[in-house]
Amino acid sequence: MQKRRFVNTTLANESNTLAKPLSPTGLALRLLLENKIAIVCIGVLLLFFVVAVAAAYLTPYDPYHAFPDKSLLAPSWSHLMGTDLIGRDVFSRVLFGARISMLIGFVSVGISATVGVTLGLIAGYYGRIVDGIIMRFIDTLMAFPGILLALTIIALLGPGILNVMIAVGIGGIPSYARLVRGSVLSIKEEVYVEAARTVGARDRRIIVRHILPNALPPVLVLISMSYGWALLSAAGLSFLGLGAEAPAVEWGAMLNDSRALLWVAPWTAIFPGIAIMCVVLSTNLLGDALRDAIDPRLRQ
Repeated sequence: MQKRRFVNTTLANESNTLAKPLSPTGLALRLLLENKIAIVCIGVLLLFFVVAVAAAYLTPYDPYHAFPDKSLLAPSWSHLMGTDLIGRDVFSRVLFGARISMLIGFVSVGISATVGVTLGLIAGYYGRIVDGIIMRFIDTLMAFPGILLALTIIALLGPGILNVMIAVGIGGIPSYARLVRGSVLSIKEEVYVEAARTVGARDRRIIVRHILPNALPPVLVLISMSYGWALLSAAGLSFLGLGAEAPAVEWGAMLNDSRALLWVAPWTAIFPGIAIMCVVLSTNLLGDALRDAIDPRLRQ
């Protein structure tokens, strides 16, 4: 009996010794999934994404149809979030508003990340004159606060959802470009990059296969955090009347419509505001958790 127990213990120790250590990606994913706050944030964001996709099947009323005889009804079982000035169901409009608001965030961040990462890779890898030209352009963009730059672009392009996406996307380019450039400056001096140059690999292959994958982790953190900023900026522009135009349903535009009703029907502004707060807070907290999981210096 003792001999059998000794054999089982020996086999268990050997299996633990032979077990492969987790890759950096696997370790970061495990740490992220062990973070309860990150799990809650992921759940909240998934809920809003599902609502945005399936809004047409979840809304009890047509968000565009007005019922003048039901104007400014308080929240009740028939209207969970009340009605607005012309009798439209606020709950249905908040659900439909997720579709446009979340899409604006996706497209804006996509523009910022694509252009910013590309410029950062080129500037950091080639350096010298190319780096100087690109970074002076980035410095020019950074001379304007993000929302002011977006307002300037909207003034040139005109109001509208597409123009808001472009304006907010351009406003986020400098953050990605500077972050990636700093990463590339250190990565391109690594031994594996020098080895790739030695065997005759082209610049494009080195950038795509060796430098970009190693520069992505901090970019993923920035994407998570900047999504909330993009959504908040787009909502701010719509609140100023420069974003979504009627009859489009968007959270910032709903806040704009409810400005004069805050003392009479506060629910018309509270619920769209809560939706914006939940998405922005979730993305920021998820970004913090992702940074803690990816950066080994922050692991305890």
